[in-house]
Amino acid sequence: MALLQNNFPTFLQGFGYTLLSSIIALIGSMILGTGFAIMQIVPQKWAQVIGNVYVQVFRNIPLLIITFFFFLVVSKYVKMSGFTSGTVALMLYTSAFIAETVRAGILAVDGGQMEGARANGLSFGQAMQYIILPQAFRIALPSLGNQFINLVKNSSILAFVGGLDLMYQGNMVAANTFDTFSTYIIVAIFYLILTLPLSYYIQHLERKLKRAL
Repeated sequence: MALLQNNFPTFLQGFGYTLLSSIIALIGSMILGTGFAIMQIVPQKWAQVIGNVYVQVFRNIPLLIITFFFFLVVSKYVKMSGFTSGTVALMLYTSAFIAETVRAGILAVDGGQMEGARANGLSFGQAMQYIILPQAFRIALPSLGNQFINLVKNSSILAFVGGLDLMYQGNMVAANTFDTFSTYIIVAIFYLILTLPLSYYIQHLERKLKRAL
């Protein structure tokens, strides 16, 4: 308890940076993931190739390597802090998994609905926006929820590039106090404060959607 009281501002700062990074990466990865999911199923061959290459590249490269690439290479040409480098890497990495999740949701929707929408005069984009995607997100919600929780946990990658996140601050406290066990127990509790409400909210949405069907 004394460890937490003495270092509470430090833990709170790390918690804030972790929360901020997670929110930015979550919004960005949802936008990118949805966009590249659609690119993989549009009729244009060039778009399918770009979408598939993007997903395969970022899904199959370790997050740590992507983070170091932005922190050590890209930052030479574009000014990027450790926080920015880690957040961008986290966003791109997660978006590849979200793209596959959303694509699977789209493919699970009856193909006749797209054909019916096109027959009634809707463009591909309009049919996707108003008919297909709402159903796809409903189908993919459990998997998307898991991706969101993984994103929060993966934000600890910022600690490797001085991202000032919760894990980084925990490392600093542990190094200064030599009380590694208590420090990381506190860090774990802070992560639970972030992930448990998100997990319960996703479960609530799932039950709500089931009742609506």
